[in-house]
Amino acid sequence: MQNIIRICLVAVLIGFSVASLKAQSIYEPRDLSKVESSVKDMGKMWTFDDVPVDLFQREYGFRPDEQWLADVQMSALTFGGGCSAAFVSADGLIMTNHHCGRGSLPSLSPEGEDYLRDGYYAGTMAEELKVPRLYVDQLMMIQNVTGDVIAAMNAGKNDNDKVKLRNEKIKELEEKFSKESGLSCRVVQLYNGGKFSIYGYKRYSDIRLVMAPDFQIASTGWDWDNFTYPRYELDFMFFRAYENDKPVRTEHFFKWSKDGAKEGEPIFVIGNPGRTQRLYSAAQLEFFRDKNYKYTLLQQNEAYKVYYELLQNHPERNTELINMVMGIGNGRKSYAGRYMGLRDEFVMAKKKDFENKLREKINADPELKAKYGHVWDAIKTNLNESRKYVDESTAFALNPRSGSVYYSMAEKIIKYAGQMKLPEETREADYKADKIAETAADIFPDKIDVELQTKLVRAQTNVLRGILGDSHSLVQKLYGDKKDDELASWLINKSSITSRDKLGELLKKSPDEILNSDDPFIYFLQNTQSKLKEIRSRMTENNNTLTVLNQLLGEVAYQVYGDAIPPDATGTLRISDGRIEGYEYNGTIAPGKTTFYGLYDRWNSFNKKDYPWGLHPRFHKIPEGFDLATNVDFASTNDIVGGNSGSSVININKEVVGLVFDGNLESLAGDFIFLPEVNRTVAVDSNGLIQTLKYFFKTERLISELLNGKAE
Repeated sequence: MQNIIRICLVAVLIGFSVASLKAQSIYEPRDLSKVESSVKDMGKMWTFDDVPVDLFQREYGFRPDEQWLADVQMSALTFGGGCSAAFVSADGLIMTNHHCGRGSLPSLSPEGEDYLRDGYYAGTMAEELKVPRLYVDQLMMIQNVTGDVIAAMNAGKNDNDKVKLRNEKIKELEEKFSKESGLSCRVVQLYNGGKFSIYGYKRYSDIRLVMAPDFQIASTGWDWDNFTYPRYELDFMFFRAYENDKPVRTEHFFKWSKDGAKEGEPIFVIGNPGRTQRLYSAAQLEFFRDKNYKYTLLQQNEAYKVYYELLQNHPERNTELINMVMGIGNGRKSYAGRYMGLRDEFVMAKKKDFENKLREKINADPELKAKYGHVWDAIKTNLNESRKYVDESTAFALNPRSGSVYYSMAEKIIKYAGQMKLPEETREADYKADKIAETAADIFPDKIDVELQTKLVRAQTNVLRGILGDSHSLVQKLYGDKKDDELASWLINKSSITSRDKLGELLKKSPDEILNSDDPFIYFLQNTQSKLKEIRSRMTENNNTLTVLNQLLGEVAYQVYGDAIPPDATGTLRISDGRIEGYEYNGTIAPGKTTFYGLYDRWNSFNKKDYPWGLHPRFHKIPEGFDLATNVDFASTNDIVGGNSGSSVININKEVVGLVFDGNLESLAGDFIFLPEVNRTVAVDSNGLIQTLKYFFKTERLISELLNGKAE
């Protein structure tokens, strides 16, 4: 019966007209009552053990065989644990994005040089620079272990027990397969736990920098252009993997296309999309909308303002601050786009329709209804319970990335006072008489950037007030009616710990006097952290139940749809199919490809200012013979999310035609749904990249290796 339901439902969904899939046009009235979902809403991020070759044959007239898929799989790489990359020559040459590798450039730059600002090129292999702690992983093996994990979970007596047994079985399997294969193995949870697979990786730990362009051309438009299209950005970087101090020799790599891709031809993105949540219930998405994403965007926005203001105030600290501004700016815009998607009635109507149709099918089958019929109501009940705690849980937590040093100092002071209340013999070693003076002296940092810390305090207070509201008792007690910079300065001036002298006076007091101090940072921790611990304990139990429920939701979706839909992204290797194609946006049309004319138009239109569409001096003069009609970037219908940065775009001949570095703003709703009419992957065009290397960077050795597939 389940198989019949699956076949019928998939047939119906595949048969939906294209019109029912279209995103909203500004010229068409929106009738939410007629919005219908489709299997295509779940996107095109296919795992390499479940590639829909029949679909590829129907859609593109191309049917990849096992050898094609195996070669493509092992040509791709995970870069540094967070981005994608690929081998692009037989001699271990690696291609990824500049924004994936730029964090290493300041430390690699010798005194007097700035590789982040100006770029770097190794004219010979001897000049290739080893990057400390950088690694890439190559996926060598995939094996289904669903039965083992599910059997272990089913032995649990309650939800906490099920999660514990699942985690123990996963650890056991990872250790077993790692020992047997010699690879680094981990279990990947797919379909929310409807399927589990072992992924085995070979790691390369000697990675050296070959070529990096200047920051400005790799990040043209800065965070304003981030997640937008049309784009004019050359976000690329080249490294090389070494073993035993010699370049890696590999049979698996992507050759370079001499012609690039044409609009309409089939292309494939090969990379590691980070995480999507397309199988989650409508109630879960409403929780994200009302709580999680709303609060995360607030935090990201406040943190961004801190570092952007510092960058504006201190241009001499550009290299130090630019990565923070761009990194936080990327996260801020990412959450803004996803939050926008969650507030889109069209998106939510599609998600609810998908859920309602699935529930109808489940309820029509007594066996499925008995096991899964309760899941959606149980998830909603669970999330309603979480709503009671999530505000204070978020507001009371200290963000280690954007929290002020004064809060971490207050933590140390509270511990100091607590230890001093204990008898000497029961104190920790650092708080005994022979070390206590040294411990107390270490509480205050050697150097504090007061301007930065004041802005971080402002960010923390704005986040807390934004979540809890002006009337919350803690807000009233600590902040009153003061806000923003005025409040931050007032708190720091009032504090007993913001100078070494004031801290010294405080530590002379008794432990109870310290703990009961009206210092705002100590008071905040004293009146939030115990409650936060209690809340987190409740939420852990609640989240374990939610984990089990979401796994049941994934199981039943997998039973109904099978591999007609891909699993949500999990930071693991996927292949996504598509074509280069423009789209309608903002009442106009975006082209499938952009050219260098657009790059220079942006620079001139903004009066050749350095920010945000400035150009490095090497681009100020157009070289003789360079054609401004050369393509820079393109947009395609492939399905990506964060983590795909650095993914190669290949054609059916396994040739590089592009390098993914972003999606458009509409793609950010792809966390929850894929809308093929407007969701676009944004990539550097392979021809534009080669022409840039030739005319602007003059990297003859690198060009030769890319075009010939091997080093000279």
